Amino acid sequence: MPELSEKAEVPRPQDCLAPTEFLDFDHPIVQDWLTAHPLQGATETERAIELYNLVRDGWRYNPYKVSSIRAENRSSHILKLEETYCIPKAQLLASFARGIGIPARLGFGDVVNHLSSPRLIEYLKSELFAFHGFAELYLEGQWVRATPAFDAKLCRLFRVAPLDFDGVHDSLFHEYNGRGKRFMEYVRYHGVFADLPFDFIFDSLRQIYPHLFESGAWSGDLADEVDV
Repeated sequence: MPELSEKAEVPRPQDCLAPTEFLDFDHPIVQDWLTAHPLQGATETERAIELYNLVRDGWRYNPYKVSSIRAENRSSHILKLEETYCIPKAQLLASFARGIGIPARLGFGDVVNHLSSPRLIEYLKSELFAFHGFAELYLEGQWVRATPAFDAKLCRLFRVAPLDFDGVHDSLFHEYNGRGKRFMEYVRYHGVFADLPFDFIFDSLRQIYPHLFESGAWSGDLADEVDV
């Protein structure tokens, strides 16, 4: 990873188990979801892989679905959505992992050449995709990165294999598609956090994409814009 943000934390595993404002896995709706999705894995790693797959394909990835309303960035709200973007999906994975006793935290980095469309780049007025989010799970004595953002259906549209997670190796991003076209490259690493750093993220996004917050125009569907 490149340059580290000065805002980064270094939360320990024992600091990444409790519910928080945004990783509110103690909320009844999250507890009900966990009850309704019993995991079959015999080990923590196997159960973490199950959760990863449930989150990756259970919520459709759409980068236009961004809300700067604080309450709408809690896992208990995100869970009720059908589609969302990378940060909320990482939150769901981290919340569910904590809900079954696996330490989990959130990581962020700025990327270029993201899974995108010409319309999305024009919409952002930049090829920089700030604060791409992923989760880190503490398994078998080590932190492992997991990115459940891009659902399998969207990956098929982009002609790239879905990112798998084996609980041992980092599963971070699509560097190339199936035809060798480069998709993603990290240019800045913001570090990891025990909870969603809401103010840090949205204060930064307002500086990077001021036009989006001035217009309030977060609208679109990436799946309708695929042309690779």
